[in-house]
Amino acid sequence: MSDQKLPTRAEDFSEWYNQLVLKAELADYAPVRGCMIVRPYGWALWENIQAALDKRFKATGHVNAAFPLLIPRSFIDKEKSHVEGFSPELAVVTIGGGEKLEEPLVIRPTSETIIGHAYAKWIQSYRDLPVLINQWNSVVRWEMRTKLFLRTTEFYWQEGHTAHATLEEAEAETRQMLDVYTDFAVNEAAIPVIPGRKSASERFAGADQTYSIEAMMGDGKALQSGTSHNLGQNFAKAFQIRYLDPQGVLQHCWTTSWGLSTRFIGAIIMVHGDDQGLILPPRLAPTQVIIVPIFKTDEEKAQVIAAARRIRDALISVGIRVRTDEREGSSPGFKFNDWEMRGVPLRIEIGPKDIAKGSVVLARRDKPGKEGKSFVLQEGLALAVAAALVEIQQALLERARAFRDSKTKDARTYDELKAAAENGFASAFWCGSAECEAKIKEETKATMRCIPTEQAPGKGVCVLCGQPATERGIFARAY
Repeated sequence: MSDQKLPTRAEDFSEWYNQLVLKAELADYAPVRGCMIVRPYGWALWENIQAALDKRFKATGHVNAAFPLLIPRSFIDKEKSHVEGFSPELAVVTIGGGEKLEEPLVIRPTSETIIGHAYAKWIQSYRDLPVLINQWNSVVRWEMRTKLFLRTTEFYWQEGHTAHATLEEAEAETRQMLDVYTDFAVNEAAIPVIPGRKSASERFAGADQTYSIEAMMGDGKALQSGTSHNLGQNFAKAFQIRYLDPQGVLQHCWTTSWGLSTRFIGAIIMVHGDDQGLILPPRLAPTQVIIVPIFKTDEEKAQVIAAARRIRDALISVGIRVRTDEREGSSPGFKFNDWEMRGVPLRIEIGPKDIAKGSVVLARRDKPGKEGKSFVLQEGLALAVAAALVEIQQALLERARAFRDSKTKDARTYDELKAAAENGFASAFWCGSAECEAKIKEETKATMRCIPTEQAPGKGVCVLCGQPATERGIFARAY
């Protein structure tokens, strides 16, 4: 890792982000433009995200499967609005085994079509419903402007795909998965998201309704952090996904899809990070505690490293993810900075004086300098560490929520919306017209992020045209 300091977030937020991803060894650029190599530290973070989500999916009755990477081009063409939405982003295979293919194959940009094909074979009767399947995979979308984790040509995600007997069941599934994403974001990632419904112009290609969770980044911009789509009967009709109802009548299914990707790692970086580097929420951090032994002589070294390993083993035994830093030739100060860059939530410092006192120094990553340091007895240390991790998790959530709330303005006039959208969120009444939405986007570069699920009672007038309005939208510039 380079010793060179990061730019500050205030002077260049974008470059701070780019350098931090590389310096913290989360990812690297790949030889193909727009692709990324996810390094072990970044993949360990993704594995923890996967585990937290997978547990929630299975608790709600979903099962995992795997569908192919390659999709016949004709499948994509079957669902008209879907192909229109994805056409510019498609990567197409025309040669296989050295010969031109009879039909071109598309590398999946998402899997609704291939899954629709399979569901049409598997579903015959109402007794086969619902079908609740998720897959963990990567997809390819030929992005023009790329940024590590946030927008890459190939990215990793999960995509859930379900089939139901009624519109009501499909809508309940769509909303349930939005709630799952919200719960994950708040309780695992300490990111206070706004769940809500997308406007018609922001919907997923082929969906009747799209819901998303929207998060505010450290520069005030929004990041769409997970989506859930009610696909109505669009894909069911395109792929003839039908079932015999109890009366023996053939009906089309109602389907959904929902996904959360490695862009969520970008959200964690930009919500919690500071000028020293990452700050990872303890529940997702690959390493929750780093132990740094401090010594000068060989005699001290043997004694201190033995004590550090005892502490490590004690913490491992109670389920804490912990490492000792025994690197040769690096000063304690270098190690402190290195682990701060990587966002490890808690550091334990131990030297000969600490051993003599039967104590250690605990240093919290979320509180810099002396404010975050405390002396803790080695006896009962596991309990103290566990408590500190819970405190850090809660503190990160509260800090992120306070920041978001401080930069979210209630915009009653168009001028107020323009001012709020410069570096934060504008909450404003909107009449629902695509014309007003398009004009706001053109003039302010702020898009309708979502119409929040939770709406305060009362009516108002559209922030742009002054027509009666019943719902508020969140307008913001976005990644």
